[in-house]
Amino acid sequence: MQLRPRQVEFVDACVGNLKEHGNTLGIAPTGAGKTVMLSAVAKAMGGRILIVQHRDELVSQNRATFERVSPNTPTDLYTASRKRWSEGATFTMVQTLSRPDNLATMPAMDLVIIDEAHHVAARSYTDIINHARAINPNVRLFGVTATPQRGDKKAIVRVFSNVADKIELGELIAAGFLVKPRFFVIDCDLEEKLKQAKTSTDDFNMEEAGVIMNSQVVNDRVIEEWRKVADGRKTVVFCSTVAHSQDVMAAFNAAGILANEVNGDMPDGLRKSVIEDFDKSKFTVLVNVAVLTEGWDCQDVSCVILLRPCSFKSTMIQMIGRGLRKVDPERYPGVIKSDCIVLDFGYSVRAHGTIEVDSKLNKEDLATGIAPTRECPECGVTVPLGSKECPVCGKCLISDKTDGEEKDKLSAFVMTEIDLLSTSPYKWQEIFDGAVVMANGITAWACVLRYKGTWYALGRIDGSTKVRILAASGQDERMEVLSSADDFLRNFGDKDACKKTKRWLTEPATDKQLACLDLGGRINFGVTKYMASCMMTWKYNEARILDAVTDFHLKTIKRK
Repeated sequence: MQLRPRQVEFVDACVGNLKEHGNTLGIAPTGAGKTVMLSAVAKAMGGRILIVQHRDELVSQNRATFERVSPNTPTDLYTASRKRWSEGATFTMVQTLSRPDNLATMPAMDLVIIDEAHHVAARSYTDIINHARAINPNVRLFGVTATPQRGDKKAIVRVFSNVADKIELGELIAAGFLVKPRFFVIDCDLEEKLKQAKTSTDDFNMEEAGVIMNSQVVNDRVIEEWRKVADGRKTVVFCSTVAHSQDVMAAFNAAGILANEVNGDMPDGLRKSVIEDFDKSKFTVLVNVAVLTEGWDCQDVSCVILLRPCSFKSTMIQMIGRGLRKVDPERYPGVIKSDCIVLDFGYSVRAHGTIEVDSKLNKEDLATGIAPTRECPECGVTVPLGSKECPVCGKCLISDKTDGEEKDKLSAFVMTEIDLLSTSPYKWQEIFDGAVVMANGITAWACVLRYKGTWYALGRIDGSTKVRILAASGQDERMEVLSSADDFLRNFGDKDACKKTKRWLTEPATDKQLACLDLGGRINFGVTKYMASCMMTWKYNEARILDAVTDFHLKTIKRK
């Protein structure tokens, strides 16, 4: 498995900080490939490793990803159903391992990795960390999270003294790994009242905010604006309180729009059932209070409504991120998603500005050997030099003037497209005068094409007869489907045989290849071995490719 260039940067920074400090925190949003990166960090550090998760379904998922990243490292599980310690990497549930009788069986660890590290304040986590340190005082600690500000700041700083790297949501959107958001900030003349709902400079009193936001006038305006720009889109709504959430749900249903609601007071079984029904599209709008901010993945959501203020930019980004996932065509047949509409009634986007990429280090800084970090004056944690906001406590680290300039950009979200083709380890070859873009990874291939106004990415693994639809997006979104195709090859292609530096990629096609292609009157001059291999791959798979695309197209029409 081959990491994206940005993932490699993240891993290198985390490994460097672990070796220097003995602990570090890495921050990465949904879509960054957090499990891939923590697996690569574990592989680079070596030794005996413990990976701690807080949800049962993550244990087997993370183990499977780890084994693709580090296939030669032995793994095992320490869970309720299987209690085995591996000499390599052991994956565990925090609820299981934190029990005293289970902790007593733990061998000395060289590295402990905490997934969703903002939960580290919980007693179960501290028990595991303290026990690991008692056995081996030199054990290193690595945490990964998308939302450090959602945890106890003091507890996080006690465990992690520094932030090695922070991947911004804007980077992933620019690279095509997430869909683009379209922002609509709606002013209901409540901004001054909401400011009064702050109990301190840092946080809002959500009960007071709920009273302010929860009125018939505002709820009617929500539905009016939703119908203007997002009518029919699968939508998730974030509210301030349970009463607010239930009233918003009732307003949608009264307007003839099927809606349901989940909150933390509901029984687990009922909440799970409602979420499953939403995933199956049994209703259009799902309203919630602090339930769907993390650990929830419904890829065909294409509208997010913010009906609560956000003290921290990371909380706002986490909520917006629920709608930015690209759609897996196998999980959602016939669904095409090119963007996500964000309707902000809580002034969060106006308060925090854009979600563009934070400023990067200057080459001069690196050349002079200046440490690319700074210390947050509020919580004392060491953070990357380019950070505009402390990832842990939310302290603004830039001047008011610069901050204001950033906020002014929110109305026109413009993202510079990253040149994925130049950063890919594979050579993407245009064939048939650019109608198809294909890359051959020997053990897998992938291609990108446009059919009836929609961009498609398709691929097949060697030994399989099935051509898979990897992504489908709108007519102007080739980058999104190309990124899915490139990720597919990074997972399943031969990383050595098809490197761009390999000589055979530029050598002239063989006579056998040209005879097989039978190009007729077309000039064969300039056809390389690699181009010929891509054209032959298309030739032998054309029928399957077209069948897959037309079948998906028909499913799309039926959904409409």
